[in-house]
Amino acid sequence: MFVDLRSDTVTKPSAGMREAMARAEVGDDVYGEDPTVIELEQYAAELMGKEAGLFNPSGTMSNLVAFLTLTYPGDAVILAEQAHTIHYEVGGITRIANILPLTVPGILGKISEEDILVRYNSATDIHRAPTTLVSIENTVNRGGGACYDYEEVSRIGRVCRQLGMKLHCDGARIFNAAIACNIEAKYLAEPCDLINFCLSKGLGAPAGSVLCGPKELIQRARKFRKLLGGGMRQAGVLAAAGLYALKHHIDDLHKDHERAILFRRTLEEKGWIFPLPSPTNILFVHVKNAHSFAQTLREKNILINSVHEKYIRVVFHRDITDSQFEYVLETFTKLN
Repeated sequence: MFVDLRSDTVTKPSAGMREAMARAEVGDDVYGEDPTVIELEQYAAELMGKEAGLFNPSGTMSNLVAFLTLTYPGDAVILAEQAHTIHYEVGGITRIANILPLTVPGILGKISEEDILVRYNSATDIHRAPTTLVSIENTVNRGGGACYDYEEVSRIGRVCRQLGMKLHCDGARIFNAAIACNIEAKYLAEPCDLINFCLSKGLGAPAGSVLCGPKELIQRARKFRKLLGGGMRQAGVLAAAGLYALKHHIDDLHKDHERAILFRRTLEEKGWIFPLPSPTNILFVHVKNAHSFAQTLREKNILINSVHEKYIRVVFHRDITDSQFEYVLETFTKLN
């Protein structure tokens, strides 16, 4: 028995997805001639309630393309201290986009309207970089899968419009957020000028992210994708995997959430401590020594990530079977 709980990025293509990839009709996407990429971009845009989409190799590139599209060098962007962009994207926001991050503290990695008003700098202030963008993450990786609901996103969108700023959403796991909020993803995307989501996490595709928004912005974004080396040629093979994931795998995310709830409930009854809420598929668990605990689990063929000296992270995903889940529960219960 081997179980990988490090992330939902470890998921592998399903049999149906592999078949769709093998049958994919392809063309040169840089010329705009790959029919499967075109279909994916249109389908993704419809799911997000937007006019157009842009297929990118990764979520990191999608985020960076969005920042480049929505800002100019020297601008400032408001985002959470816990944002994926701050911790896991090699500083591209400053090194490449040349914009100033104005971060908001908070263990859940969420931003409020008050946070925006406090950090906003007007373009008329000659001493400060003008704040032109707010970027939120939904769900928040480092926030234990915390998510913004419709009202929260709507309020943030309203204050951005009032101040003349754009709103971007790193929606890597936006479908997890939609399921947790019992709402269609397009409503969580509605206030956002640009939103991107990953195909390669809980949806099981081998690679890819789609950036969605108005046609004019997506056309501008396409050039920045090329600048960053993201112009792919016969990308329809990968796009086919993404299309299959969007058409067949979204509803499966429910099970990941159900397992997370059962895992937490079972262990809390045994005295385990969970320092953060866990409304989706990501859980932080308190342990005495995270590194030592991770090694103990590795010896029992269970992989997890230690994210702090006293916290581990457990992520449920589509490639975990019922028997694997039972083994994980049994193993954790015995280790307490």
